[in-house]
Amino acid sequence: MQTMLRGRDAERDRIARLIAEARAGRSGVLVVRGDAGIGKTALLNQAVLEAAGLRVLCATGVEAEAALPFAALQMLVRPVLSRLDVLPGAQAYALRGALGLSEAAGGDRLLVGLALLTLLSELAGEQPLLCLIDDAHWIDPESAEALLFAARRVDAEGVAVVFAARDGFDARGLPELALDRLDREAATALLAEHAPGLAAPLRDRILQESAGNPLALIELSAGVSDEEHVGQVTPAGALPVGRRVLAVFGAQIDRLPQRSRLALVVAAAEGTGDLGTVLQAVRNLGASAGDLEAAERAGLLRIIGSSVAFRHPLIRAAAYQNVALTTRLAVHEALAEVVDGDRRALHRATAAVVPDEHIAAELEHAAERARARGALSTAALMYEQAGRLSPDQVQRARRTIRAAQSAITAGLTEHADALTERATALTGDPLLHAGLAMVRASVEFERGTPQGTAQYLIDNAAPITLADPGLALTLLVIAAGNAWSSGEGAALRKVAALAATLERSFGAAGSDGDVESGFYTDRAEAEAIAAAIVALSHLVNGDHAAGLPILRALVAKARTDPFESLIARIFVITMALLLGDDETAAELAAADVSRVRRRGQAGALPGMLQMLAQAQVMAARHRDATATMTEAMELARDTGQSHRAGRIAAVTARIAAIEGAEERCRELVRAVQADSSSVAEAAAAADCALGLLDLGFGRYEEAMRRFEEAARGSVRHTAAVVFATADLVEAAVGAGAPERAAEPYRRFEEWAAASDRPWAAAVTLRCRAMLGPAEEAGGHYERAVRLHEEGERPFERARTELLYGAWLRRARRRSDAREPLKSALKIFERLGAVPWADRARAELRATGETVAPADGRGQDVLARLTPQELQIVRLAASGISNRDIAAQLFLSHRTVEYHLYKAYPKLGVTSRTELTRFDLNG
Repeated sequence: MQTMLRGRDAERDRIARLIAEARAGRSGVLVVRGDAGIGKTALLNQAVLEAAGLRVLCATGVEAEAALPFAALQMLVRPVLSRLDVLPGAQAYALRGALGLSEAAGGDRLLVGLALLTLLSELAGEQPLLCLIDDAHWIDPESAEALLFAARRVDAEGVAVVFAARDGFDARGLPELALDRLDREAATALLAEHAPGLAAPLRDRILQESAGNPLALIELSAGVSDEEHVGQVTPAGALPVGRRVLAVFGAQIDRLPQRSRLALVVAAAEGTGDLGTVLQAVRNLGASAGDLEAAERAGLLRIIGSSVAFRHPLIRAAAYQNVALTTRLAVHEALAEVVDGDRRALHRATAAVVPDEHIAAELEHAAERARARGALSTAALMYEQAGRLSPDQVQRARRTIRAAQSAITAGLTEHADALTERATALTGDPLLHAGLAMVRASVEFERGTPQGTAQYLIDNAAPITLADPGLALTLLVIAAGNAWSSGEGAALRKVAALAATLERSFGAAGSDGDVESGFYTDRAEAEAIAAAIVALSHLVNGDHAAGLPILRALVAKARTDPFESLIARIFVITMALLLGDDETAAELAAADVSRVRRRGQAGALPGMLQMLAQAQVMAARHRDATATMTEAMELARDTGQSHRAGRIAAVTARIAAIEGAEERCRELVRAVQADSSSVAEAAAAADCALGLLDLGFGRYEEAMRRFEEAARGSVRHTAAVVFATADLVEAAVGAGAPERAAEPYRRFEEWAAASDRPWAAAVTLRCRAMLGPAEEAGGHYERAVRLHEEGERPFERARTELLYGAWLRRARRRSDAREPLKSALKIFERLGAVPWADRARAELRATGETVAPADGRGQDVLARLTPQELQIVRLAASGISNRDIAAQLFLSHRTVEYHLYKAYPKLGVTSRTELTRFDLNG
């Protein structure tokens, strides 16, 4: 293998450094990417030679195994299966289920990735670890997801992970090493090693044809005795390099006897390399072990113990592809007779040329097993194939719908859309169409185009209100959310009208008892949700007095009696945010975050964390919000939830606006605008963040323009725009156009009265002080400050105190002005709200007060921590063990220890017991 590394000194050094880091207890990941035959496997083999003193785990993607869930993961951890008992219970259960060692866990599929991360960390604690995954482009989707999840989180464990892949393996965010073709000098030296003494014309011909591809060069030169033979194998310029190598391998296979070629096809189709299985199938086809040995003698494969392995993956491809279809079908039939379980189902399905209900049913059972193990991508493909093999159209439709549902849950948006189109044409059953409507709505949501889905959901909910009211209500909740965030007022009114009929039917049946079927099992819960949808239509109509009290009742009910349905809980948190009830929103979101953490449901976390961050931002807990959003963004990336990026950026933009971080704020707003999946609600929130940025810097006219545009927009009823109405009042007054604030003030006053939040009442009084007679302003400000003392929204309190202090100073009451101004300055400094703090500082100086110079957040010791360090420190202070912290944050416990080790000196402490002296909740 050394000869394959001619011209690869820089690449060898890169991998050697990765291994050296692992020896030093630091982790690293590398994706080696390049064409077939370019030398990826040779580099991995060299890594094994470099890895003296490390434990080495290896896996190779096999095309025939790509439809078997967790096949590559099982290959990787097979040597250490006896160590699964070191894992926490839930993780061990999930990993055992994924690997087929116990009943399927049925939990979140990324819990398997966390279990793998923990296992690698534990193994590295005993001995540095090197994980090599070759042909990663062919590993099954579930293994790829688990491996990438773990790879993105290795940090301080002493784990080195190297993937070798062609294009098509999505490893975004991981460092890559591209393997280019060998230069002329290295290629010539390699050729001289393998075929010394070639005549110059033949040598030059091989160099030209190989195009710097090491495998092509070696295979073209193997056994060549004259130029004519090279031309017969691969006509000059006729094929790309990879195809030329494939043609060379095909020619080598063609020289074998017919039964040896057949045995080679069986080995290629079997996939796992199990010699016993291959030989059984070979005998069933009339060949023998001797025929397989002939292929080994030809150097095409190796038989080691009970395993058979091809010398190169392209030999496998050539063996499988260069035979007639009838031969491949016969091979799969023979393999189906000697294997069982999922492999039997897949071989039978591959061999089927006409619909067959027995095969379809067997494949559906395999899909159900895959789904139970969290292998949703594989389940989708199995359900789809089962549908194609179903003779009965009803069964075909049902299985295709299951495929679409699995595909959208797995994040295969476009494939789910295609399956939905196919299934829609197969059935007219309203209940089945309702299930398809949910998939279609999810597809459009993922694409960032939820406009129009509300009507589609209404059309599919209406026919099933009697047959399945719970399912109908679920469709309406999704429809209401999509219409609300997209600014489709007319559609929301239609949703509300249908929800009202459901509400009456639930109410007529009494408040106790269960809904017959569907997603809601509690009548009182279903009735409350239906009423809340109706309330949203009142808000779109501008009738806050009619809508907000209903939402307050819903939130109060959920706070004392948490809802069972996840969709209902998300809906309630959204309503709490709309009400400006930050405390309840944070409490409910934090409870759900804890719930999904305990269950290891990483896929559900980004949405929950986003809502929690929104509540934290409004409650002026900026450090918490930053840590929350950082984790949300990372998990959204890992779970394929690209649509979250723009919405998370919109939340982050508000913090940047408050802090006066102009470039950062504008960058985040551009990210929202550039994200095609951002809905109108997120875009409006980003615009309001820019308006707040302008307001902080005293650019009143620009701020007023932005706020007025938002207030005229289609999503003016959403929380960000409603809250910004009060900002519009301040901007208009500052711009010398108080008359333009009259109508916005009226709308905010009505909303504040109906929301019944003390902070909103205080802000109403602040606006009244700015707009009303000067002699009445002091009384309004004073009452506003008293309301703010109830503790909600510190940033709003500081703004009120700033305006009040400035008013007192202008009224020549300098001594009285100092107290509110000092309070405002303290809050602004804690928040890092630089422009606002500068204004408060200037006002204080104008009162004659001596004010310390601005120092940003330098005095805030917690500001020295990274978002992840803050999360870990907070959990450590609460008494949670490092292993439990790791499980909650989807990290290894060694990474937790490493971050604590870095955080303690920043805080000036030496142990977690000393953390209690810090206020870690801000």
